[in-house]
Amino acid sequence: MSLQALEQADRFADLPGLLESCEVGGFHADFLSADLYRPEYWRNYWHSHSFHEVCLAYAGSGRFSIGDTSYDVGAGEVFLARPGDIHEIESSQSDPLGIAFWGFTFRPTSGSFGTPGWWSGLTRTTGPVVSSRVGALPALVTAIAAETSLPRSGYQAGLTALASALVLDTARAFAIEDDLAVDPPARDRGEAVVATMTRHLLDNLARPVTVREVAAAVHLSDRHAERLFRQQTGTSLMTELRRMRMELAAQLLLDPAITVTEVARACGYGDVRPFSTAFRRFHGKPPSVFRTTGGTTHLPRG
Repeated sequence: MSLQALEQADRFADLPGLLESCEVGGFHADFLSADLYRPEYWRNYWHSHSFHEVCLAYAGSGRFSIGDTSYDVGAGEVFLARPGDIHEIESSQSDPLGIAFWGFTFRPTSGSFGTPGWWSGLTRTTGPVVSSRVGALPALVTAIAAETSLPRSGYQAGLTALASALVLDTARAFAIEDDLAVDPPARDRGEAVVATMTRHLLDNLARPVTVREVAAAVHLSDRHAERLFRQQTGTSLMTELRRMRMELAAQLLLDPAITVTEVARACGYGDVRPFSTAFRRFHGKPPSVFRTTGGTTHLPRG
């Protein structure tokens, strides 16, 4: 998403009126302001807020001052005034500054945040106040503007998700690298692929299924898919398919309104005879007896 697209994001200003607050990672944020300043000369005289105010420059240049320190800022940078920071922003007259800005409170709702993390970009009072790590901020501002320009069913959920991401990426922009470092999450692709194959089997119990079809669903060769499935589950794809079908059959037979023929078809059998044979092998009794006994097996007395 280009910075220039922000110039058309006027309806970003509607965010506080449509969404009061959001929760993100154990923190609560109340949205108090949002707007766009076009690249014309302007000056925000010395002031402070009781909340975080963030400015994302999308055009031109200017000066951002906090206390005795001034920073030259320009397109592609984001700058932050934390609660209580006395600050001033002045656009360049020759190259006017265009910004999108938003203001929000930020407080923990649960847990302990004594250790640093993404939130430290907002809670660490000595952290950076100017950053070029804008990340997804331009895209998020533009997406919020699009959502607010024509609210439709579900807009609250959409805005909540976008605003939560806006708060998160804002904090990340001002966090030091050590705050953001985490151990890489363990990823077992084999486990995820087998879960997809298992879901494919479950979704297709009523129709003919082959190993080739299941393998194609996860973009593997037949041999690789079969080997991976067996490694993860201890059984073959077709054995697992039969087990699923027989378990489904047992559940359906408990409903007297469903005929045995209908149960057979729901479990991928076009004829009752092979279904009955498979069911007897798996459950130890034919479908009719299973239905009559309600699935209960009576053991002989010793």
